[in-house]
Parts: sequence; structure tokens; C-alpha cells
Amino acid sequence: MGPTPICAFDIAADGTATPCAIQDPPGAGWRWLHLDLADVDLADWLGNEVPDAVAVALQLPETRPRFDELAEGALINLRGVNLNDGADPEDMVALRIWATPTRVITLRRRRIMAVDDIRTQADSGTAPASPAAFLAKVAEGLTLRIETVSLGLEDRVDLLEDAILADEVIDREDVLDLRQTLIKLKRFIGPQKDALFDLARATGRLVDAATAPHVLETANRAARTVEALEAERDRMAALQEHLDAKAAATLGRNGYVLSIIAAIFLPLGFLTGLFGVNVAGMPGVEAEWAFAALCLASAVLGLVLYLLLRALKWL
Repeated sequence: MGPTPICAFDIAADGTATPCAIQDPPGAGWRWLHLDLADVDLADWLGNEVPDAVAVALQLPETRPRFDELAEGALINLRGVNLNDGADPEDMVALRIWATPTRVITLRRRRIMAVDDIRTQADSGTAPASPAAFLAKVAEGLTLRIETVSLGLEDRVDLLEDAILADEVIDREDVLDLRQTLIKLKRFIGPQKDALFDLARATGRLVDAATAPHVLETANRAARTVEALEAERDRMAALQEHLDAKAAATLGRNGYVLSIIAAIFLPLGFLTGLFGVNVAGMPGVEAEWAFAALCLASAVLGLVLYLLLRALKWL
């Protein structure tokens, strides 16, 4: 007894898709099996259906985008933005693929919209006519959704940049959240670009000459998205530096005000302290010029403190 597939289709050379059972003998075309990694019967079935190393790689808890062509087929890992309800797009979903000229096995933990589009099309009776066309379709769907999210992030960076330059109040949590989103996306889309270029160049048993240009164009779109994310990340770093410089300038101005206050009140504090003590019997206190001299000494002391602060670059 094997796992229960999310969907299973036999697809003819003309693209006609027919639902099938996982135990059915292969048809004349190629077969697509879409499986859930949470299925308890999956591990034993994979051990009998694919090479051992491939079975282990397909079930790893964490993956990165890759394309590895082996003698028996190709092992492909791709990533897509998470568009499930209540999820953040940057928490990307993983699609694991084992592809041969006659069968494609796809595995996922969470729903992947690009694969669901092909499944919906297959339910209506048509599907990509070959494994190569299927891979090209999946890559295109994943890249299209990544591009859409990337453009939305670019708009957010534009709005944040305008607000900062206009000296509007900015929530620093928004800046941090946007920077983290860009970093998470860049982490996976960069390797995915390389995997798609490797897939496009692997013309042979799996990818035919007619499909390779399609995959290559998708790889170029992924490369443009990577470049856009890098530019947005650099812009966010520049904005963060601008915010830090503004904060430092504000701190400097506050220090200036405090130093002026100190220069004024320190002599006054000296005077109040002096007049608060018993000075009877001290020489010169009865002279007419004693108070004027005291005030002058206090003013000189305040000026000295002010100049000292300037010399120490506290202002």
C-alpha cells in the first residue's frame, strides 16, 4: 500500500490528462504524482521507487534550491513565496521534485499556488505534454509570484524613502520588518536563479531544445528579481544609516542644550552655595566691592566652563 497522493495523472503526448491511481501501471505518456510529505506511508514507498540517496534528499526537513542531474533522472528543489492564508510571503514554501523522462514526483508540506494551477488545469483534462514542459511551467509560476511580491516590496521601500526624506515620523519596527523580509527572500531566490540556469542548460534526456529557452527566460527573470532585491536591500541600508545619523544629530543638539543650561546654572549654584554658609569673620566680606567681585568671579567661571565644553567638542 502506497501513500495517498494529492493528485495523480497520466498525461499523453498531446497533453491530455487522465486521473490515475498510484498503483496503476504506467501509460503511454508520462505520469505526475503530487504527494504530501506528511503522509506516513511516503517514506517506505519512496524507498522502493527512487534511488536511496534521492529518497533521503526529498525528505530532508530543510532544503535549498538546487538542480542535480543524475543517471536515473534529476533532483530539483525550488522555492516559492508563501501565499497561504495567514502566512507571510517571505516564509517561503519548498517544492521537491524527482523527474525522469516518464515520471515526475513532486512533494510539498504546504500548499503551492503554482502547482495548484497545473493541478486545476489537469483536472479540466489538459496538462503540460512532457516532464520538461511541466518543469518549465512550475518554474514560471513560482517566478511570477516572486516577482509580484518583489515589486510590492519595491513600492514599500519607495514610500518609506519618501517619508524619511520628508522628515515624517517613521516606525523603526517597519524598517526592521522590511529589511528582514528582503534578507529572507534574497536567501532563497539567489540559489534558485542558479538552479534554473542549470536546468535550462541541461538539454538532454529531460529538457528538450524547445523547452530550454522557456526555462532560460524564467531564469533571467529570477536573476532580475535577485538584482532588484539586492538594490532594495542596499537602499534600506542607506535609509538606516540616514536614520542613525539623524538620531546622532538629535543627540548632539540635546547635548548642546544641556551644556548651555549647565554653563548658566553652575555659577548660580556656586553662588547659592556660597551664600548659604556662615562667612562671618572672613576678611574682605565687609568691603563694598565684595559682592560685585563675587558675581564677576561667577561669570568668569561660567565662561570658562562654556569654553571648556566647546574645546571638548561637546557642542
